[in-house]
Amino acid sequence: MKLAITGFSNSGKTTVFNALTGLDLSVTTYPTLISGGAEKHIGVVKVPDSRIDKLSSIYQPKKITYATVEYVDYVGVTSTASGGDISQNTAVFELIKDSDAIVNVVRAFEDEAVLHPLGSTDPVRDVRSFETELIFGDLEFVEKRLERMDLASKKGKKHDVSSRPVLFKCREALEKEISLRNVSFTDEEKRIMSAYQFLSTMPEIIVLNIGEEDINADKVKKLRADITDLFMGKGLDSIPSVILLCGKIEMEIAQLPGDEAKAFLDDLGIDEPAMNRLCRVSYDSLGLMSFFTVGSDEVKAWTIKKGTEALYAAGKIHSD
Repeated sequence: MKLAITGFSNSGKTTVFNALTGLDLSVTTYPTLISGGAEKHIGVVKVPDSRIDKLSSIYQPKKITYATVEYVDYVGVTSTASGGDISQNTAVFELIKDSDAIVNVVRAFEDEAVLHPLGSTDPVRDVRSFETELIFGDLEFVEKRLERMDLASKKGKKHDVSSRPVLFKCREALEKEISLRNVSFTDEEKRIMSAYQFLSTMPEIIVLNIGEEDINADKVKKLRADITDLFMGKGLDSIPSVILLCGKIEMEIAQLPGDEAKAFLDDLGIDEPAMNRLCRVSYDSLGLMSFFTVGSDEVKAWTIKKGTEALYAAGKIHSD
């Protein structure tokens, strides 16, 4: 499973990345794609699972293999409505299209030393703006695709036009700033669309990066509810999950030994570390589950879609 960490600049993306991976990368301002020097950060972490721990204690295998999550952190998107760089967004969107889900880090902390690209901290506005950028990214893609089809037709070249009606349907919605998540498509239309990796249909997890003073505060719990309400009642196939975490504190916790980390979490009233929470939410958002193979040689966790029949699950093992 591959998750793309993105969001607007100065939202704490790399801080959250460190919290999730246990790495200790610099959290200074990220270079832009245009200025150069920006490289994606990649971290692969084991998916915590008490069941594999229990099975391992029973079978005492030579090898224990956990399921893994790959996190990719890259330069953030910009708000084109506020004069942001369209070409930067296009480049970032090309990066995240090959991911299984988007992790949108939204700034919910106050820090006068760290400027907000939109001038103020307003998580609800930022979530709306980010969704708009996904829509614009999809619209740009659809228009270019249709232009290429028109050009091929004018030149008399043979080309597949079966996707044309679907692309027109997508363009009509996107021009009205309607996310493709909110549009009803037939199974055949969805099959055609699956080849295009539309941004506004990707599973999304919204991470509200809060300040230390707001951990367990009622106001951020209400904020989470307000953001969830933005997506309710719109006929979505999947509503983005919203989780709260303090990236700065979670990053510090991720550097501590297990016992110290647990004590720190207990003191703060946090049930489990960010790494565990996001893994669980990611599995739920993508409709995934784990199953296990056991023996004296190896106990291994496998990731499959929920509802997968045993025969197909077995095929995953024997094709590995």
